[in-house]
Amino acid sequence: MVEFSTQGLADKKEIYEQILSQVEHLFDESDNQLSGLSNFTALIKQALGYVSWVGFYIYDGSRLYLGPFQGKVACTSIAIGKGVCGTSAEKRETVIVPDVDKFPGHIACDSASRSEIVLPVVLQDGSLYGVLDLDSTEYNSFDDTDAEYLSKLVEILTKKVIKL
Repeated sequence: MVEFSTQGLADKKEIYEQILSQVEHLFDESDNQLSGLSNFTALIKQALGYVSWVGFYIYDGSRLYLGPFQGKVACTSIAIGKGVCGTSAEKRETVIVPDVDKFPGHIACDSASRSEIVLPVVLQDGSLYGVLDLDSTEYNSFDDTDAEYLSKLVEILTKKVIKL
């Protein structure tokens, strides 16, 4: 079991560096995929105090469906191209939303959510696995530092946890 603490860390870059130094030990390639994704969401929620919700939406070939997550009850199905998650999946790009009320078509699963970042999870063969979604109850919680480090973490996931 990995013990994780962000106590004494000054900024989010230091926190992400701490996560990266330990995440390799969290996953074993023989572990169940669902278990790995679940532990990943728990790690992110524990480490990043500004995150109110973190989870995966898994692509089934036509829609995104709720996967492992940490936080309040969430939407269970999102159409490709709809909301922040569907937009990220459709464009296969990271989407940072400083104020969700200003994002056209935002899907409000949690009325307390104020900002969001969504990253596509693309497998090594180029196929879309789904998206990683993080919400915060504060405006402007996510930035390029989050995008950079979460991308690195997603890359580790696609190599160690998510199997083709």
